[in-house]
Amino acid sequence: MQRVFITGASSGLGWALAHEYARRGARLGLLARREDKLQELLRSLPGPSLHLAYAADVNDHAALTAAAADFVQRAGGADIVIANAGISYGTLTERSADLAVFERIIRTNVIATAATFGPFIDAMKAQVARGEPEPRLVGIASVAGIRGLPGAEAYSASKAAVISYCESLRVELRRHRIRVVTIAPGYIDTPMTQVNRYPMPFLMPAHAFARRAADVIAAGRSYAVIPWPMRGVSWLLRLLPNWLYDAAFARAPHKAACDELPPDR
Repeated sequence: MQRVFITGASSGLGWALAHEYARRGARLGLLARREDKLQELLRSLPGPSLHLAYAADVNDHAALTAAAADFVQRAGGADIVIANAGISYGTLTERSADLAVFERIIRTNVIATAATFGPFIDAMKAQVARGEPEPRLVGIASVAGIRGLPGAEAYSASKAAVISYCESLRVELRRHRIRVVTIAPGYIDTPMTQVNRYPMPFLMPAHAFARRAADVIAAGRSYAVIPWPMRGVSWLLRLLPNWLYDAAFARAPHKAACDELPPDR
């Protein structure tokens, strides 16, 4: 039985990943801020008593470390850790009020990814030493991290950082036989994207994303863009010269700012 720890589990991609891994027979550690949503998630899963829920904010590093230690102790280790928690708001550098939003996005999307992985690494090294299968650390990035998007300075920067961070960690942990997997979702139908006010090409249902992501993680692939049509788009975006990219995206629509969204997303 696989042991899978997921942050940001109470909605969106985390919720879908929890259902996919429960369907595959895994024992789950589920962490999110909202206790009521976590309990709702547990009730919706097969064998709810098998899984462990932790109501904590990923920016509370002490609580995150305690949850990781409890899961490792009670589950006997961790085979897959998915740093999924993330937030997305439109930001504009000239708006002084957005600086606090910028800091919050970086803390939640980047710093919390490292804070999620850190407490599990020693346990994973011990598992490998005992001859157990190679464990996985999974960072959820975004195609928005491939090229900077207008009006999304903080979000694009944070996801670009996740991609580079996971690459550094992948190389660092290679000799310890701990695999680091980076997944860059395109547009997935979740509460985070449902507030977008512009067309979203190749929009994918969350359950389909979770199924594909679990397959990528099982294969131990280093990097994957999901859904597959976005791979070609991301490849093309990398190749575009700056002058052409700038001309194409200068008037692209912006994501809603923090103060334009309903509370408790």
